[in-house]
Amino acid sequence: MSRLVEIFLAGGPVMWPILALSVIGLAILVWKAREFRCGRKDARGLVVVSTIITAEPMLGILGTVTGIMQTFGALNAAGGSANPLSATAGIGEALITTAAGLVASLILLFPYNFLDSKVEP
Repeated sequence: MSRLVEIFLAGGPVMWPILALSVIGLAILVWKAREFRCGRKDARGLVVVSTIITAEPMLGILGTVTGIMQTFGALNAAGGSANPLSATAGIGEALITTAAGLVASLILLFPYNFLDSKVEP
């Protein structure tokens, strides 16, 4: 579990909105699944999940941009004697946030599509 926290923190500040949106999206999907079981098969709330599914990869790309900016900042600060290892934190942040945005979105996508297909007009 501590390794997961380390990876999360290495992803930089963009990881927090990705986490928050994932929790909100999962909560809505659980709520909608319970409503569907009770016979209420309306689309209320699903548009929020659809928006989250779209936003999470974009946040991942934002993390990629900030990570690459951090990398170039570190290389620029080092001047002509840049150590390639100084770039690793920024590149790691970029890769982690990209993966997190995609994974978080995919986790919500399949249950969303299942529930959306069961909505009654």
